[in-house]
Amino acid sequence: MSWWGRDVTAVARFLFITIDAQDARRVADFWAAVLDTELDEELDDGRFLVLKERDGLPSICIQRVPEPKRGKVRIHLDLGATDLEEATARIVELGGSWDGEDRTLDDLVWRTFADPEGHEFDVIKTRT
Repeated sequence: MSWWGRDVTAVARFLFITIDAQDARRVADFWAAVLDTELDEELDDGRFLVLKERDGLPSICIQRVPEPKRGKVRIHLDLGATDLEEATARIVELGGSWDGEDRTLDDLVWRTFADPEGHEFDVIKTRT
């Protein structure tokens, strides 16, 4: 890889996206349903719940923590769905929430949601 005209080698490789949660099982079940995957591994008496990776989906780890989420997380997931209405209904049914606003940028339309513990993520309307 080249960066500013210099060859750069990776310092590390990508392993997981980790989401902190007080109720790790509930949040893991939510994300497994939203992303159509399942629990792959449970570590340290359920403190870490790893969802199964598959094509197009990195490993996601839910880590049980004692403190609640505070403030806006500065990194979020962007997901794609062909039907925003259907995706919204399913996410809300699973325990997530939608802020009620459609956002646009040129031809892009997306909605911002939160999982059961308030972690924000976007769903972008895709053609396929």
